[in-house]
Amino acid sequence: MIELDCLGDMCPIPAMRLQKALEEDKTGQPILLITDHSCVMASIQAICKKQKLQCASKEVINGVWEIKISPKPKN
Repeated sequence: MIELDCLGDMCPIPAMRLQKALEEDKTGQPILLITDHSCVMASIQAICKKQKLQCASKEVINGVWEIKISPKPKN
């Protein structure tokens, strides 16, 4: 799993870091993006929808979210 620590990063930096990680990763590993800005989730979800990726988020502590991005399972 690739971990992107985006704590303290304001939009659009986390989205740009995710895009770069997706471009560089050729194996399709899941990515865990950690953020402390709630607005990041909307941009990450938009990227995932556009690229047909799964996206799940949870608030692990007050004001800190983990967003797991992974390929959609093949049917």
